[in-house]
Amino acid sequence: MNPSLYNLLVLLIVVFLAPAYPGAEIIGGHEVERHSRPYMASLQLHFRNRSFVPYCGGALIRPDWVLTAAHCEQTIESDQILLAVLGDHSLSKHVRSEQRLRIIKQIPVTKLNNRTMKDDIMLLQLETDAKINQDVNVLNLPKGGITDMKSGTRCTVAGWGKTKINNYSDTLQEVEVKVIDRRECNSMCYYNQHPKITRNMICVGDSKGSVNACHGDSGGPLICDKMYTGIVSFGTIDCQYPAVYTLLTKKYIDWIQDTIG
Repeated sequence: MNPSLYNLLVLLIVVFLAPAYPGAEIIGGHEVERHSRPYMASLQLHFRNRSFVPYCGGALIRPDWVLTAAHCEQTIESDQILLAVLGDHSLSKHVRSEQRLRIIKQIPVTKLNNRTMKDDIMLLQLETDAKINQDVNVLNLPKGGITDMKSGTRCTVAGWGKTKINNYSDTLQEVEVKVIDRRECNSMCYYNQHPKITRNMICVGDSKGSVNACHGDSGGPLICDKMYTGIVSFGTIDCQYPAVYTLLTKKYIDWIQDTIG
C-alpha cells in the first residue's frame, strides 16, 4: 500500500474512547469485585427528565476533585447538568453507597489538539466533598510523576466501556494489560506516528487486541506496579490496536498540584 494512503487510513480510524452508547465495559476483562476500586467515578450527563448518559470515567484524587481526560470535556445546555457518580458498580441500579456530586468546573491543562492528542488530561471540581468511606476513597497520585514504564510491565485498567462492537454491560469491568514499547506503537504496524506517541503518553494493551480499553473507558485510571500511572486517552475505532494513555509525568503532577493547591 502507498505509505501516504496508509497514513491517511490510520489517521481516519483513530478516535476517542468516548462512549457511543450509555453503559458498556472492557474488552477481554471481567467484572470487578464490588467496591474494590473505590476511587472510580462514572461521569454522566443528566437531563431534567431524569434520563442520563454516561460519557467517560475518572478517578477521585481529592474529596472534591476528579481526574479524567481532556477530550471528555462537555458543553452543556440549560436543562443539563454534569455529575460524577462515586461508589457505583451497576449504572442501572441505585444503591446506598452511591454518591452523586455535581461537576462545577472542567479544567483541561490546555486546549486539546484533536490531531496530536497532546495533553489529554483534565481536572473536574465537584460542588461538594465526597464522603470518604469504604466504598468511596481517593486514588493517590504518583509522587514526583512517572518517568516511563518498561515494555512488558503488567497493568490493570477499569471502566464501564465497550466489550465488543455490539456488546454492552452496565457493571464495572477490569482487565490486565501490558505496556507496549513506544517505538513499536509508533511503527507502521500500529499508529505510524499518526498521532505520534510521545514521552507524555504510554501505549498499553496487547498485540492481538484481545484485551484492551475501549469506547466508554476514556478518562479512567491505568494502574501499573500499584501506582496511578496513566489516563485512558484514545485508540482505534475497532479497539484492535493497543490503547494510548496520558502518562502522569512530573509535568502533569506539577500542574495538578498548582491547580488544586
